[in-house]
Amino acid sequence: MNYLDNAATTLVKPRAVGEAVHRALTGAAGYARGSYAAAQRAGDLVYDCREQAAALFGLYDPSRVVFTQNATHALNIAIHALARPGMKVAVSGFEHNAVMRPLALHGIDPAVLHTPLWQPERMVQEVRRALGEGTELFILNHVSNVFGAVCPLDEIGRLLSAADVPLILDASQSAGVLELDVSRCPCLAAVCMPGHKALYGPMGTGLLLALDDRLASRPLMAGGTGSLSESMNQPDFLPDAQESGTPNVPGIAGLAAGIRFVRSVGAANIAAHERKLVRELARALEANERLEVFSHPSQTGVLSVRVKGVPAEQAAAQLADAGIAVRAGLHCAPLAHRTAGTEETGTVRLSFSFYSTPGQAEQAAEAFKLVKKL
Repeated sequence: MNYLDNAATTLVKPRAVGEAVHRALTGAAGYARGSYAAAQRAGDLVYDCREQAAALFGLYDPSRVVFTQNATHALNIAIHALARPGMKVAVSGFEHNAVMRPLALHGIDPAVLHTPLWQPERMVQEVRRALGEGTELFILNHVSNVFGAVCPLDEIGRLLSAADVPLILDASQSAGVLELDVSRCPCLAAVCMPGHKALYGPMGTGLLLALDDRLASRPLMAGGTGSLSESMNQPDFLPDAQESGTPNVPGIAGLAAGIRFVRSVGAANIAAHERKLVRELARALEANERLEVFSHPSQTGVLSVRVKGVPAEQAAAQLADAGIAVRAGLHCAPLAHRTAGTEETGTVRLSFSFYSTPGQAEQAAEAFKLVKKL
C-alpha cells in the first residue's frame, strides 16, 4: 500500500514508539495511584512525555502539558474554559469541525473572517479589522488540514498580543512539522494538537498546552485525579484540573518516543522533506489537464486535487484500487472548502510524512492518469 493519508494519521512510526508502548503495557500501572514500582514507572513515563513536549514547544512549565484523547478533545477543553455565549469570537475561514461544533454546542456563532486561500496578507488585514470590532477571543487553524496553507501566526500573534486578546491555536497539522515556540506569542492561551499525526505517537493521544490560568478553573469534566481525594471539588491546578481518570499511559509513552524522534530530526528538516515531495507531486499532477491542483510554494506536506468530471470519493476509491491510500470529501472542514470554493465537490487529499518517499509521489501521479468517470 502507498499510504498518503498522513494528515489523518501517520501510519509509519519510529520503531521506538511501538517499543515504548509495549514496555508500558507490560510494566506500568496505577499512575498517581500508588507507590509501588509499576505506579512509579507510570509516573516517570508520563512526566517524561510532559518534559519532551515542553522542550519541543518552548513551554517553561511541564505541568501545563495536559494529556488528551486527541486534538478535538483538547479544543473542547479550551473552548469550554475560555468561550462564553455572547462573547465576540472570531475564527479564520479554515477551521475544522473540532472548532466549529464545540462553539455551536456552547451557543456561540463566531465571526468567520474572509481569509482567501494563499493570501496571508488578507488574513492579517481581517484580524486587524476584527479586533477593531471588539473581538474578545480568536481561534486559529495554524495549517489547513485540507490545503496545507500556513497562517501568518507571527503577525497575527503580534496583533492579538497588542490588543490583549487570547488565542486558541489548532496545531493539528503543524505540531511536529513547523517550529512552534509558545514563548514567542504572548497571546497564546491554549495550543491543541493530536499525538497521532506529525508527533508520530499512537492514536488516542493528544496534547493541550494550557498557557492561560483559566484553563485550571473550568474543567471540561471532573473525577479522580489521584490528588486531593478528600475534596469533592475538582483540583484547581494543572494538569490535574483537566486530567480526570486513569490516563492512556501506554499511548503517552509512545507519544514521548514520537516527540523525541521529532526533536532529534528537527521540525524544520521534517517540513523541508514533506514540502519537497509536495512540490514534486504538484508539478507532476499539474501536467495532467484533467486535474485541478491546489498548490502553493508555502504549503506544508498536504495537497488537495480535483478530477474534472469525477466525484472526489469516486476518484479516491479508484486510487485505493490502485494501492494509493488517500482521503476524499470535505475532510471534516466544510468551512475551509467554502473558503476555497470546493464545498460542493470536496477534494482528494494526499499528505506526506517524514517517512514518505519520492517513489510514492511518482506512483500516485501515475495512478491519477487512470482515474475516470464511472
